[in-house]
Amino acid sequence: MVFKKSVVALTTAFIIVSALAIGASQKIIGDARKSLYRGIGEGRNAPIEVEIRVQDGKIKSATVVSESETDFAKVAESQIISQALENQSLENFDAVSGATITSNGTAQALRAAWNKYLGIEEKEISYSDTECDIAIVGAGGAGMTAAIEAARRGAKVILLEKMGVVGGNTNAATGGLNASETSVQKNLGIQDSNEQYFQDTMKGGKNINDKALVRTMTNNSAAIVDWLISLGADLTDVGKMAGSSNKRTHRPKGGAPVGAHLVKVLEKNVKDLGVDLRVNSKVTEVLEEGGKPAGVKVDCKGKSYSIKAKAVIIATGGFGANPKMVVSYKPNLEGFGSTNHHGATGDAFAWLEKFDAQTVDMDQIQTHPTVIPSNGYMITEAVRGNGAIMINREGKRFGNEMATRDVMSKNVLEQSGQSAFLLFDQGVRESLKAIEGYAKKGLLTEGQDLNELAAALKVPADALQATIDEYNAAQKSGNGDAAFGRKANEMPRALETPPYYAVEVAPAIHHTMGGLKIDTKARVLNKSSKVIPGLFAAGEVTGGVHGANRLGGNAVADIEIFGKIAADSACDFIGK
Repeated sequence: MVFKKSVVALTTAFIIVSALAIGASQKIIGDARKSLYRGIGEGRNAPIEVEIRVQDGKIKSATVVSESETDFAKVAESQIISQALENQSLENFDAVSGATITSNGTAQALRAAWNKYLGIEEKEISYSDTECDIAIVGAGGAGMTAAIEAARRGAKVILLEKMGVVGGNTNAATGGLNASETSVQKNLGIQDSNEQYFQDTMKGGKNINDKALVRTMTNNSAAIVDWLISLGADLTDVGKMAGSSNKRTHRPKGGAPVGAHLVKVLEKNVKDLGVDLRVNSKVTEVLEEGGKPAGVKVDCKGKSYSIKAKAVIIATGGFGANPKMVVSYKPNLEGFGSTNHHGATGDAFAWLEKFDAQTVDMDQIQTHPTVIPSNGYMITEAVRGNGAIMINREGKRFGNEMATRDVMSKNVLEQSGQSAFLLFDQGVRESLKAIEGYAKKGLLTEGQDLNELAAALKVPADALQATIDEYNAAQKSGNGDAAFGRKANEMPRALETPPYYAVEVAPAIHHTMGGLKIDTKARVLNKSSKVIPGLFAAGEVTGGVHGANRLGGNAVADIEIFGKIAADSACDFIGK
């Protein structure tokens, strides 16, 4: 699908006027003089429908007809359509940072519309009852990692994803993957230890974490970094996130978002290994034989079938997009927005009631303190880690910006308007590649100096200047911040390089720390704390790893480490 270059004119309705020409080697089927074709892709909140107008073998326009994405994600739709022209292809797209699901859904819709023009009808997928060694439910980071490891060990795997695209919430992971004593840290001269990582995680979780699970995560973190690198992942940049004593948050070069990168790497490996990956495949039941899991029942576009399996791995994610379920455990979160994609609804818990599966910490639900109120888009904690501060409408700081997420969320909600401004300068912007994505999407308020920024934010200029002066003096002293306790190694740079930037943020539901009770081999336990034979779980669907509060960077560590452990344990169970 190669097209001639053209000039693109984007309107607010995302109409693209162009002169895309199909390659000479492609056969035009049907009336190519003037016609409209529609295609549908999987969006973050609902399907995305795109209509293209084709005339004389050229795509003359493309319009997003229907969708339910956020205002931020709408920008991603137009950028993906633009890329189709600029790259002369409908095959390869660069997902827009922070809107990967929307980006992929728009690309999927464009391809579907173009295929209709070419007369290529969507192949009707019809599955029948079958069997495999291991059925893995959920193709996010944990599920794809489990599928790769199990396939490498020779198991016949069927990987099921209820959405139309893979990745789940992993697509939105920005900050990085926490790991200690890694080869990358050593190459960068960073001193760290598994013990300190363990202590930081326990402290962050208010010491209600399952110590054995935390030990398993920290002690296996260096190995998972090397394993991911062996798959083609770039984890060469290491930063510091709130709650961590040392730089241990691994991410792509320049501080680029980790999630979209890992999803692409994992999906490629899944396909290269020949794993049977099935999207739009919603599991409705875990089958039972003799009181033990024996496979799953699946619904694919209204048609039901069964998969018999020797082992089942649950990797369905959390329930942060299920308001009713969230409020049932934590009523004070009623009305909160969510950073989760709409598939994170906690389906698995109902399936496993028949096995008397144990859950833990279900009321431990985390809000992320830096989410844009108007669209639910999360600003990575790494911005604060690289030197940003938080101010209120009085132009003053109100807490330690590197405090854990629960503390920062509480602090923000105590401010006037129950929101705050994340503020940084050009030096911070240049230190973190992820910020460029925010700038391109128009999320930042800019001021050439502090007076101009204060005016734009409608905060007192004198108070803001005093705040910055005090912070910079503390940073340059090398002794840390006496006012709020921000440590010297958490203040990497003074805020003195114009322009200055700010973005309004407020807390939103982000992560559900509670879930299925597992042991260190990722085996699911029943309410008597006995292993349920043949049932394994990994990722946000499980509980115990994060305790009362998850540290930034620990979710990606969790899903990768326990995803691999779940696969190894399942393979051991079935003798692979």
